[in-house]
Amino acid sequence: MTTSLSRTPYRKPLAAGAVSALAMGMLAFSGAAHADSLATLDSYIKSTRAGYADFTQVVTNANKPGAGKQSVGTFAFKRPNQFRFDYRKPFQQTIVADGKTLWMYDADLNQVTQRSQAKVLDSTPAALVASATSIESLKQRFTLEAVPVKDRLEWVKATPKDKDGQLQNVMIGFDGKQLRKLEILDSFGQRSVMTFGNFVPTVPAKVSFKFKVPAGADVLKQ
Repeated sequence: MTTSLSRTPYRKPLAAGAVSALAMGMLAFSGAAHADSLATLDSYIKSTRAGYADFTQVVTNANKPGAGKQSVGTFAFKRPNQFRFDYRKPFQQTIVADGKTLWMYDADLNQVTQRSQAKVLDSTPAALVASATSIESLKQRFTLEAVPVKDRLEWVKATPKDKDGQLQNVMIGFDGKQLRKLEILDSFGQRSVMTFGNFVPTVPAKVSFKFKVPAGADVLKQ
């Protein structure tokens, strides 16, 4: 079953002088952005209390060379503890955190997985982008490190302090003050890259953080 931020998703988706000046300018920009990326994360957590965006996700595995599996959908969140992923293609799946319970629904299987939200989210990518209330609270669970500019984005690397989980690290990419990418690497060599677009700092009225179990669905409690 594809998962998301709660677990890494995967499923059965010039002239010499001018060049020198340009290079020096890029190095200066890179250094400034490098230094500011932790401040950008801090600002994002404090100022972005809710949001809605489209996303594209590509999952690859270092142990299984080949083209990555791509999925598309929408993402919504409301701090401190609610978020929702709706995968539209290639398979319909829904992941909802309502504040107490994490629900994962696979439409093809008509199967729901129900888990205690408090037990699974504190050291996951969801805590980084949707549920954290301060960078100080994140530092209790993650080692945060500013890293150099890549693909014109500012990056923060987050490594869980709990070494017993499946998550190895998460790279958080910002375009200005806006979240643009997540690169999630797990201990099995699986990498998930999520790219966000069309972000708005509100949640549309049509989006609900309450989950209703579909009629006839099997429910697995974990």
